[in-house]
Amino acid sequence: MKTTKLMRWALCAAALVAFGLVGCEKSDLYSIDAPSDLQRRIDSIAAAKPNTGDTTKLTIATAIVGSEDYSSSWWTAFSDYFTIPANKLLHLEFVNHTSGADNYNNWNLAVVNVAAHSTTDNANYAEYFALRSDAYGWGNSDYNGNMITNNYPDTDGDGNVWNDFRTTMQGAYISMNIDHSATGNVYVTAIAVGTNGTTLIETYQQPVSATADIVAFLVCDGSYFEMKKAYLIPSRVTVVADVKPVSIAIAGTPTSVELGNKNFWGNATATVTYADGSSAQVDSTDLSFNVIPDMTTLGVKTVVVAYSKTKQGAYCQAVSTFYTLEVTNPVSSLEVTTLPNITKYYYFSSDPIIFNTTGIVVTATYSDGTKGIIPNENLQFGKIPAASGSQTAVISYVGATKTVTTTCPLTLAKGVSQVGANDFSTSWWTVFSDDYTVASGSSKTLTMYCYSDNLANYHSPSTILRKADKTEYGVVRMDNYGWGTGYGTTTVTSNWNWDTFTSSISGSKIVITVTNNGNNTADVLYTVTYANGETHFQKYAGVTVDSSDLNCALVTEESYLVIV
Repeated sequence: MKTTKLMRWALCAAALVAFGLVGCEKSDLYSIDAPSDLQRRIDSIAAAKPNTGDTTKLTIATAIVGSEDYSSSWWTAFSDYFTIPANKLLHLEFVNHTSGADNYNNWNLAVVNVAAHSTTDNANYAEYFALRSDAYGWGNSDYNGNMITNNYPDTDGDGNVWNDFRTTMQGAYISMNIDHSATGNVYVTAIAVGTNGTTLIETYQQPVSATADIVAFLVCDGSYFEMKKAYLIPSRVTVVADVKPVSIAIAGTPTSVELGNKNFWGNATATVTYADGSSAQVDSTDLSFNVIPDMTTLGVKTVVVAYSKTKQGAYCQAVSTFYTLEVTNPVSSLEVTTLPNITKYYYFSSDPIIFNTTGIVVTATYSDGTKGIIPNENLQFGKIPAASGSQTAVISYVGATKTVTTTCPLTLAKGVSQVGANDFSTSWWTVFSDDYTVASGSSKTLTMYCYSDNLANYHSPSTILRKADKTEYGVVRMDNYGWGTGYGTTTVTSNWNWDTFTSSISGSKIVITVTNNGNNTADVLYTVTYANGETHFQKYAGVTVDSSDLNCALVTEESYLVIV
């Protein structure tokens, strides 16, 4: 589950395509001149009826997807797998039924590479993306939430579209197209026609394999679906118009380079934005450096970076930007002059530990005796040995002629158990703590340290409330988000500073208290102390449970928990 992992609806673009939105003329196959992100300028709604000769009807084996009492939780109930060859469009029709508890308790679409739900089913399994009906999603490195569009209206005028959305989606008839274009992109359009007469439209697009089959399936989450139709017709997206770049942005450029090192680009990246609003990272070999700095003398240098290709690779007028760096004397020694925020680590696994360098200041002494702070991006940090007591992390600077090192002193203490891998590779819903029984009228408190890649709010612990047989009441995350059959009655409070939440997760001491109130409700309290000493809380009160059968467990994602 993610929250993430949004968009707006594009109107008819007759000048671009001979194909219209709802209210436009009947659509035919169209030709668009653009590669990977033209859903804002096209419509693949498939308003036209399929040509009988080009239609492949698909058998629907699972007519009712999910439990009709809305008890199917996330990633437990699925439709059939629908394989979509390149240059084919999958059309689905179904009736959406929702518990109405939350926006995401409706249809969810997964587009993957093989007919499987996970790597457990097929080791080659990989997700392109998951798209929710409430204009939210997540996916691989090509996923871009900004490409989601919707026309969701505020029909009752109260300033909140989501109460209207939930009403419309109950019993809505869904027509969904997943168009696997031979251009190497997939275009999704979902039209929901509510029993109240409201029409909701959501679209999304993303690069996928241009030649290999892709697979689509629906996922329940406090919802179920009555499947009505499934067929394949030819893709409606064949070719698209080229666009020019309008700007270039660079990141990760070195701030200093040692005299004798001619590499002024380092591991920097360049991202180009095109006239259609899309962006893409470009290879450094396609960049030109119009002002090449003199790397043989000391001082501050200016580097001008330019890019002169259209989206499809044709040469055009360049866009440019610049950055500065300093050429310094060779580094003769290093010293840690300010310790990092985290100097004590808790561990359980024997795998080496990733060193969190936040707050550290490393000062260099140069060959001429002068000193200066070296930016962290110019240093290499080793991992920490997983062993109790005093340990060190090696810090290296790779110069033009030699590598200089120093160490940072740290302390390690062993915990009693761990959830997740030390390299932050643990994916969602794959590794769990033990189940802990919470008797009626009692509380269970778990104390842990969380180590995270700090890349998303949900790379932090979540608490599962469930029966002994694993039937879930709900899942509540540390970042003010939850779901489940018992979650609808919950009162949620917190005092987070969302500007610093994500960057502060790693190294936090987290105390989770689950209280069985004895009246068929439960509370979950997170008390969090960041590595810098700042404290916050997250509380969920009144989750509906069976007080005679309550267990709790922990799960996390791209982070790990050391329970102490």
